[in-house]
Amino acid sequence: FKSKKGMSEKDMKEQENVNTPNQAEEAGNVNSQAENQETPCAEEQLKEFRKEKKKKQDKHEEEIKELKEKLSESNDKFLRLYSEFDNYRKRTSKERLDLLKTASEEMIVAMLPVLDDFERAMKSMEADENSRHFREGTELIYNKFKSLLEQKGLKKMESINQDFNPDIHEAIAQIPAPDENSKGKVIDEVEKGYCLHEKVIRFAKVVVAQ
Repeated sequence: FKSKKGMSEKDMKEQENVNTPNQAEEAGNVNSQAENQETPCAEEQLKEFRKEKKKKQDKHEEEIKELKEKLSESNDKFLRLYSEFDNYRKRTSKERLDLLKTASEEMIVAMLPVLDDFERAMKSMEADENSRHFREGTELIYNKFKSLLEQKGLKKMESINQDFNPDIHEAIAQIPAPDENSKGKVIDEVEKGYCLHEKVIRFAKVVVAQ
């Protein structure tokens, strides 16, 4: 039996067997070409993805660095402000304490001549026996008055037989020293000196031996 083209059934089968491997080979070549075309695209996409990822990572690291620098700068400013405020608080606290201590300074300085008058009055009455009772009353008032001033921080200087100190003494006269040990010392006190809470509010007027 032959086909219209004059080929027998056997010849057609042989032709099909020859065509089948060729077609399979051609299909394999097509698939291989497709795979070769897809592979470069995938590699390029992976490279692009990694590049984009690194770019984002670098950006995040830069932002973190900037935030750390800002935080460090803020901490430095805070420490400086806190230090300045602490110094201000200490200074104002000291000034307030000093003000409280010396708030009555002007009034006490004005009362020192009165204290001097009391002392001179009692000294003048020492030799007068008739004024003994009057002297006792005056002394009582003087002691109360002096005690009140001492409670406010008034303190009398001790000058007699002390070395002359220009920080607390005012020399109004100099006389020859009676002996070698008396040189440079205060041998007489014309007017007493006073301190108010360790602050000199009146210099002692003294006579110094030379």
